[in-house]
Amino acid sequence: MVIPESVRTLVAHGPLVHLTTLNAGGGPHVTIVWIGIEGDEFVSGHMLEWKKIKNVRRDPRVALSFLGKGKNALGLDEYVVAYGEARITEGGAADLLQRLAHTYIGPGVEFPPPAFRSNPGFVLHIRPTRFGGVGPWAER
Repeated sequence: MVIPESVRTLVAHGPLVHLTTLNAGGGPHVTIVWIGIEGDEFVSGHMLEWKKIKNVRRDPRVALSFLGKGKNALGLDEYVVAYGEARITEGGAADLLQRLAHTYIGPGVEFPPPAFRSNPGFVLHIRPTRFGGVGPWAER
C-alpha cells in the first residue's frame, strides 16, 4: 500500500508514534518510537532486542498511531492509525536513529550515545495495509 503524501508530511515533522505489538497472550504492548519512511514502509530503529522486537518475531501484526497537525470540520484533532505487518532486519539501527535524531531532537545532535553505536541493533520495517484515524488518510 502506498503511504499517502499527507502522512509523509506529518512524519517529516517528527511526531512521537505509539507502536502497538501483540504479546504472547494476545494483549497489546504499546511503546513510543521514532519513525521514518523508506519507500512505502515505516521504519524504526532499536538498539537492543526489546519486547517489541520479540513480539514482532512471533506475530508481525502491528499498529502505529500519532497525532496530526490540524482539526477536522467537527473540531476534532486529526490523527493517523496505520495498521500493518512488520519485519525485522538486523543491523543499521544506529545509522537510522542518527538520521531520525536530527528530526526528533535537533540538528547537529549525535545519537545514539557512543557506547551503543557499535551495536548492530534492529530495524523494524512496517508495511501498512490500511489507514484509519481522523484526517485525509482515513479510509471510509
